[in-house]
Amino acid sequence: MNVSNSPMAPAESAGKASLSNRLLDWYDRHHRELPWRISPSARAAGAVPDPYHIWLSEIMLQQTTVEAVKPYFQRFKERWPHVSDLAGAENDDVMKAWAGLGYYSRARNLKACADHIVAHGGAFPDTESGLLNLPGVGPYTAAAIAAIAFNQPAAVVDGNVERVISRLFAVETPLPVAKVQIRQIVTEILPHDRPGDFAQAMMDLGATICSPKRPRCMLCPVNEYCDALANGDPERFPLRPPKMEKPSRRGAAFVAVRLSDGAVLLRKRPEKGLLGGMTEPPTTAWTARKDGETGAKAAPFDANWKFCGRISHIFTHFALELEVYSAGIEGFSQPDNYFWSSDVMAEALPTVMKKVIETALPDISKRRRFA
Repeated sequence: MNVSNSPMAPAESAGKASLSNRLLDWYDRHHRELPWRISPSARAAGAVPDPYHIWLSEIMLQQTTVEAVKPYFQRFKERWPHVSDLAGAENDDVMKAWAGLGYYSRARNLKACADHIVAHGGAFPDTESGLLNLPGVGPYTAAAIAAIAFNQPAAVVDGNVERVISRLFAVETPLPVAKVQIRQIVTEILPHDRPGDFAQAMMDLGATICSPKRPRCMLCPVNEYCDALANGDPERFPLRPPKMEKPSRRGAAFVAVRLSDGAVLLRKRPEKGLLGGMTEPPTTAWTARKDGETGAKAAPFDANWKFCGRISHIFTHFALELEVYSAGIEGFSQPDNYFWSSDVMAEALPTVMKKVIETALPDISKRRRFA
């Protein structure tokens, strides 16, 4: 079935239906049970996926694993059962609920999209083109919602699907250039009677069998169609250009604790940019492109700063190392963008800032040790 650098040849049209049917048969028996998913049997019996659940899960799943998303999805669903509930939520509450999931622009877009939907009648568009008009919804997410929630024949291509298709058809074009070719192949093999189940079957196959390393090819329901397996080197695919080494950045963070009650001094980051709208203890002006100052002298105000250690965090495009300092203070008149928190770990702290707090205050319950 090798299509190499061209779309599927006409002679292979009979095989694509067989491939799709084989994959769907496997999915019917071995699909993952996910809290946002309607099972194939329930769908066949007439159950309809909730577009709100599909949209919410797809936004959360961007750049994030299924296991990491599950508890967040459950909490959001319980706290805001309908899109109108999310639209009525405070921005800060949404950011707090999202804290730790990463890629925080998604949370801002989530709230903006809920607001948009409610302002335009409260229903999700049921077409790919309509979904693309929603804030924070790109081509992949629009296709996924259209296929899974509305059973529209949309070609859904995520990282798992790219890997599966690259191997099945031995796509020799490296990613990301190969994305157009892979999408074309998915369009050609897509069964129009079950596009939602097909999309989820492809994702499940990539997540459970056609893994990046050591794929379990002998268990694959479509292994007889796989050109990469026939050639004896499935792990070679998908082809990618050489990885560029991530730059390293440095900075410092300062955790101040109020002596009278143990509250922690925090501030809110600007709405736009890295970690936008999230909460943090004061840090020096590090960015993805430059280092921040280091050392106790770089603190935003004078105090008896004590060095607590260093933390490391990996962002998508760079690695960060922060020196962590702590101090007990009293009688401090904070600037307008600062505030005191008596329950610091309940704030909208991104993971990197949780590491900072935990390094400065290894036992949160004993913050009064500064006194």
